[in-house]
Amino acid sequence: MRAGYDTAAARPAREPAGGKAGPGQLQNAFLTAGYYDTCRPSRAAALSAYLRGDPQPPLAPAAPGPGSAAAENGGAVYTAVECDDAPWPTDWAVGDRDNTRPARVAPFETWDNTWVHPPCAYRPAPRQRPLDVRTGPGELPPGLILAAERDAAAPERNRRLAGPRLVTERDAGSHGIGGGPHTCVDAYLDDYLLEGRLPERHASCAPHAEPEPETRRG
Repeated sequence: MRAGYDTAAARPAREPAGGKAGPGQLQNAFLTAGYYDTCRPSRAAALSAYLRGDPQPPLAPAAPGPGSAAAENGGAVYTAVECDDAPWPTDWAVGDRDNTRPARVAPFETWDNTWVHPPCAYRPAPRQRPLDVRTGPGELPPGLILAAERDAAAPERNRRLAGPRLVTERDAGSHGIGGGPHTCVDAYLDDYLLEGRLPERHASCAPHAEPEPETRRG
């Protein structure tokens, strides 16, 4: 799969897929499959057809469409929140160094997550100071965290969590798992939101059913 994607990703640099999708757009389309495993069958089918010489399949998820403006607006809001949430380096050399290392191990996603943050180095607005709520450790009730074990963007790491209760969807790879079709995960979420109840300790749920592979006619 990785070799096939690398081969496909090199083509739009020479000729945009279908005359519309360049390397960055193609990368962004396939990156979605790292966040939501429900996207993987359609992306895999598109990649297979593209490698066989059909330029059209990647266009649906990759080419700009009517929703592009809304996505750009969402990106701008995301960047504003990120820039205000933490003290980012003001020297791009620092960011380049810090991301080059993990990119050697995880090249597919490292730089995509990096490019939304460079504007923080040049943002003229002063960063807000964190609000001191004057509470000590253990004085606030623990929260609830839902996480998928194989989430490509934020993999579950329960050993790092001391206070909040963690509900893990085992052997699954979606970025957001609450409020979906998973009854086990949603039961914990409903208990927390409606009744204020938390599991006594970290809990786990079986993975949701894997999406069926797509078959192409013709």
